[in-house]
Amino acid sequence: MIDVPGRLRRLGATYESRWLALYVAARLAATAFAAVLLAWERGSGPQELLLVYGLISTGLLAWLPALRRMPAAWAVDIGVLVVCILLSGDWRSPFYLLWLSTLALPATTLPLRSAAWLAAAAPLMFLLVAFVGGPQPGIQVRSAENLAIHLALPFLLVASLAYAANALRRLSKERVERERLAIEGERRRIAWELHDSAKQRIHAAHLLVSSLQGQVPGRLERTIGRAVVELESAASDMDTSLAELRSPLEGRPLADALRERAAELAPGGRPAITVHGTAPQLEPLVVAHLYRIGSEAITNALRHADATAIDVAIENGGGRLRLRVTDDGRGLPDERRSGATGLFAMESRAATIGALLHVGAGPDGRGTVIELEVPINENGGSQ
Repeated sequence: MIDVPGRLRRLGATYESRWLALYVAARLAATAFAAVLLAWERGSGPQELLLVYGLISTGLLAWLPALRRMPAAWAVDIGVLVVCILLSGDWRSPFYLLWLSTLALPATTLPLRSAAWLAAAAPLMFLLVAFVGGPQPGIQVRSAENLAIHLALPFLLVASLAYAANALRRLSKERVERERLAIEGERRRIAWELHDSAKQRIHAAHLLVSSLQGQVPGRLERTIGRAVVELESAASDMDTSLAELRSPLEGRPLADALRERAAELAPGGRPAITVHGTAPQLEPLVVAHLYRIGSEAITNALRHADATAIDVAIENGGGRLRLRVTDDGRGLPDERRSGATGLFAMESRAATIGALLHVGAGPDGRGTVIELEVPINENGGSQ
């Protein structure tokens, strides 16, 4: 089963690194351009020193991921460059392009709606700078065309980057969803083929070979018995493969899936079924068998024990996961009923994932407790 959140995080990290490369290149280019303009205009003093900020700020934002994701850092960066433009004494400042580059981070990080507000606010901010930033008070008519270009650039920059970033996020989600659907479709197709053909043939062969037990010469009896064991093992392996291919959780947490199953079995909340605790991220095979065992335990308590309250506890710690189902029903019979396949199925599933299954009386000898203990490794698989 595809890890949808993990896949989206990896795609997001890839896009973030590419946006960062574009951002750093733009900052350095703007800083170099400002340096060339200052040298051309023979600027000196504080203006040249301000170029150091462009280099230092670009380095900090590039090397500190937490800093470049902070809105406060964006605000400081934008504010410092606005001050640089004002100190230059002319809104047609060499620092204008460097100020434009400060808008790239919020444009590619914010949601599209928030970025739209930034696209509208940035030109207004620069319009205010142009009014108070000289070279003379107010804006001269002869500079209207130049000013229009200066106002259009921040709007177009933020709008285009925000749209592109939003499109990439949507494409990533659709891509991962298509991959998930394709994988799930293929898994179900394989599971149906295994169930409808291979598994049925194995069961038929098992019945045929089992029918020969006790009816063949003694020298062949051992071979027949061995063949029966091998066919039973093959059927068990097939069940394991089907459980992995047809995971009933569809990516949901184990506790949530059990709560939904409890609601299906006891509509209206009667009898009361409570599910508490959480399970770590587990392999599909392990979590599928855990879910089936828990569901079977709840079903048995409802159908055969007449329970009025069922408690499902999930405990994780010490490298082990425990699933415990406790009911207040009539308890276990003295002898297992013939044809009772529920407990046999739970025992088989527990053995498949290397777990220990304990079935016993509940507290004070009342009801039943079914407890499953499975050792898990750091990758969520059974040990």
